Amino acid sequence: MPDPSYPDDLLYHAEHDWARVEGEQATLGITWYAQDQLGEVVFFETPEVGRQVRKDEPYAEVESVKAVSDVISPLSGVVVAVNDSLKDQPETINEDPYGEGWLVKIKLSDPSEGDALMKADAYEATLQ
Repeated sequence: MPDPSYPDDLLYHAEHDWARVEGEQATLGITWYAQDQLGEVVFFETPEVGRQVRKDEPYAEVESVKAVSDVISPLSGVVVAVNDSLKDQPETINEDPYGEGWLVKIKLSDPSEGDALMKADAYEATLQ
């Protein structure tokens, strides 16, 4: 399992989710802290491409050896891609939460929602 990290190029939601905004799209995932609290991830329920997701609402579930947890969307939009490799290798979420462990990509419906998310230093301060 990697050491704790919170990349500066991401935006963070209070529910321990991250967004990498690139133009009108965003890649979403869960933070190092979230995967650490969950423990070994054993299943990720992928949402369907085309599904509308709303900021602050669950869009998927992650199941670990400890619990089943909702994944909260940090931004609103339409799912344009899902990380299908997580069906066979859900542990990738633990091993590389900001890289190969991404969950979905969305086309943003309101890019200004990103203004309400936290930068890395502000997010890290909430974990203390």
